[in-house]
Amino acid sequence: MEQNILDCVIIGSGPSGFTAAIYAARADLKPELYTGLEPGGQLTTTTEVENFPGYPAGITGPEMMMDLQKQAERFDTKIHYEMITRAEFSKEVGGIHKVYAGNKEILARTVIISTGATAKYLGLDDEKKYAGGGVSACATCDGFFYRGKDVVVVGAGDTAAEEATYLSKLCNKVTMLVRKDVFRASKTMVHRVENTPNIEVKFNHELIGIEGENNLVERAIVIDNQTQQVSTISVDGIFIAIGHKPNTDVFAGQIDLDENGYIVTEKGTAKTNLPGVFAAGDVQDHIYRQAITAAGSGCMAAMDAEKYLGELE
Repeated sequence: MEQNILDCVIIGSGPSGFTAAIYAARADLKPELYTGLEPGGQLTTTTEVENFPGYPAGITGPEMMMDLQKQAERFDTKIHYEMITRAEFSKEVGGIHKVYAGNKEILARTVIISTGATAKYLGLDDEKKYAGGGVSACATCDGFFYRGKDVVVVGAGDTAAEEATYLSKLCNKVTMLVRKDVFRASKTMVHRVENTPNIEVKFNHELIGIEGENNLVERAIVIDNQTQQVSTISVDGIFIAIGHKPNTDVFAGQIDLDENGYIVTEKGTAKTNLPGVFAAGDVQDHIYRQAITAAGSGCMAAMDAEKYLGELE
């Protein structure tokens, strides 16, 4: 029996994956989407989304992803609740790409990778306990909810400095916890932090616990790693800003990645170094990392895939 070759397979189910599916389906590419372990992606761990256009009253992350999924299914996208565990990409123009969900082999003329990136956490049990109750890994997503309140930012790099500076405009006070006695951030970002009066930096300090009633953050428990002295800081929010890890392990060795593991795409497109393989969303964007920019790049990937298939004919 001859195996079916699909026009388009989409790996990942965040805003970029579902938007790619909507556009690919409307272009009659009959896409099949593999959700991975976290259907809906990072947004399913976000309670309120208030900055996505078209939702004047805001919407929860999970509801928004269900809306996107229904829209993709309306145009006959086939959804598989499975994880792609392996890929064998062709290097030839018009070549057939193979991806695998366990032992199941899937053949496709184009592949859109939308596997996202995972925020790095410290690994404390309390981070899970208070997720959605004051612990966040995205200031631009959640900062608004802490207007006029006190927050902690954990991290020493550009991301942490950026998040702290952003939060300083909304919050009463921002306390930065830096594990060593220096920042890892660029000089420009360090100057920005130093020149912001409501940011206090605690060097040689680490977050070791979180306390609060009803799973809502009220106190950060910190340790001075030089004196081993433990203290508490009264806060309403804790932002973990120690970076993201792009979910690209499955594709490593076949596709061009940058030094941090993000897929490299050709400027102004969703094209990777492999013909017929495209990347969208946070898996190739370490700068913006927003639902709206992910959705936009999902649209680009589907249109690039459609154009690629058209040129093959």
